Order: sequence, then structure tokens, then C-alpha cells
Amino acid sequence: MKKTIKYSILGLAALCTLLLCGGYYMLGYALKPEELATRSRDIASSYELMYEHYPELQPWMDSLMTVGALKDFYIENDRGETLHALYVAAALPTDKTAVIVHGYTDNAVRMLMIGYLYSKEMGFNILLPDLYGHGMSEGTHVQMGWKDRLDVLQWTETADELFGRSHADSISSRSTKMVVHGISMGAATTMMVSGEVEHGQYQQPFIKCFVEDCGYTSVWDEFRGELKEQFGLPPFPLLHTASWLSRQEYGWDFREASALEQVKKCTLPMLFIHGDADTFVPTWMVYPLYEAKPEPKELWIVPGATHAMSYKDYPQEYTEHVKKFVGKYIH
Repeated sequence: MKKTIKYSILGLAALCTLLLCGGYYMLGYALKPEELATRSRDIASSYELMYEHYPELQPWMDSLMTVGALKDFYIENDRGETLHALYVAAALPTDKTAVIVHGYTDNAVRMLMIGYLYSKEMGFNILLPDLYGHGMSEGTHVQMGWKDRLDVLQWTETADELFGRSHADSISSRSTKMVVHGISMGAATTMMVSGEVEHGQYQQPFIKCFVEDCGYTSVWDEFRGELKEQFGLPPFPLLHTASWLSRQEYGWDFREASALEQVKKCTLPMLFIHGDADTFVPTWMVYPLYEAKPEPKELWIVPGATHAMSYKDYPQEYTEHVKKFVGKYIH
């Protein structure tokens, strides 16, 4: 009997150890990927990649750099971490402003095609943050949009100060008219932001609308899908363990990081964009997001587009959809 109890305890301890090891592996795999160093931090290669994929960017960027219009900006967030962004004021003074949010292991430079859309095509001021742990911002891991939403709210406030209040002639005209536009994890971040700006301490009336392009419903749903796709494993018990470890290590868990719950609280206009061939953030995710979001809202399913490729595959159509939608609320 004693041996049975002993072996049971040893077996349970071994199982718990195995689960913790597996949970820590998954947490590191998801939130501390190698690409943070080899991709997101490599700014020079990011510029080269963007010029190769979007040739129209190089003459535009050359002209901005020649006149010193492309600028760096740094802030310190509420946790004392230094964050970086690129910004460009519009060629002609305007209060129209876009804050553009990048995806998983990307950086501000890798969103310059959307910066081009707003700055060159639409005449907006633009600000492109490097999220925590990405690009030229401090940080050691990915926050999957959840804590990033608070940083982006600080960036939208900063953009309003840069492009609105500091140039206003009167109190009544001191604010910008702003759109927040994100792709992939940046789109999930955008939706997480959307649930804050009309409520409580984070109210920002200068934000007029949102554009989300291929964002996920929640971190839990995204990781559950990846766990099955890449490892052939069910969510229990590994995903539960990793989520609990994330709470201990970083102060948030995978279930609470929900774009789906956030959009339910947003009554501002939102454009949903998703490729119908997306398997990384599967296309099905956009439908519950769209259904959960109160009006006004619009949905564009992009034929044949894989993950985060809607602009690359259909630049003219993408530009026209964004122009038409944003133009209804910022004019």
C-alpha cells in the first residue's frame, strides 16, 4: 500500500514536471520566438524587404529622408519601458491622422506600405509604433496585443499631441481626427484598443474609426489552432498550462486577451478585412468578430488572399476600400 502511494505521488510529480516543462516550452515558443531578434530587430533588412516587395516605397522614402520628414519618436510607457515609433507629418497641414500597428515579429518599417496608403494616397499624418519587444522598442517578448493595447493608446495620445494640439490655433480645433489601422497581431491590437476608447480612463474622442486586417478572435483561439496545426495536440492540458504560466510570468493569460470581447464594447465604425485563403489566422475568425461588433461596420473578404497579403495582392482595391470607408468618418 505504501509503495502504491509512493509511486502515485512520484508519478503525479513527474506529470506535473512534464506539464510545466511543456508549458514553458510553448510559452517561449509563442512569446519569445527567434524572429524577434532575426527579423523584427533587423531594421536594415526590413527596409530592403519592403523596397523589394513594394517598389513604390523607395522613391517616397528617399524624398521623405531628403527633407527630414521621416522622424523617430520615443515615449516611456506606464511600466517604465522605452518605446519607439516612426512618424511623418502630412505634406499639407491637416488634422487627419493614422496610427498604423504592425503584426507578430514585424516592426514599424514593415508597415510602410500602409503608411504610404495614408500619407501619399490620402494626405494623412502617420505614426507607426514599434510594439513592445519589436523593432527599436524595449522588451523581451511578444504581448500578442493585450498589453500592447495600452501602449497603442499612449501612442494615439502622442499622435494627437504631435499633429493636433501642438499646431492648433484654438482650443476647439486642438484635436486630430484619427483612424487606427492594424494588420494581423496589429489588427487584434487595434480591436483590443477599440474596446477602451469610449470608456473610463482611456476615452479618446479624437479616434473616429478603425481598420482591422486579419486579426484573431483571441490569443487562446489563435494558439489553440497553432497547437493543433503545428504539433497535432489538443488544447488540454498544454495550452491551459502555458496560459497559467503567462499569468504568472507576464500578468495576463490567453483567454482574457480577447479581441472578440473588446469589439462588443465598441460603437465606433470598423472595417474588417480578411483573405479567404488565410490559414494562419483562419478566415472563419472574422465572422464572429464582425457579428459581435455593433454597427457601424463593414466587411471585405478578399478573394484568394493568404495571411496579411490582401494589400500586396490587391493594392488598388485595398486602397479604394480604405479610402471609401475612412472617408465617411474623417473628412
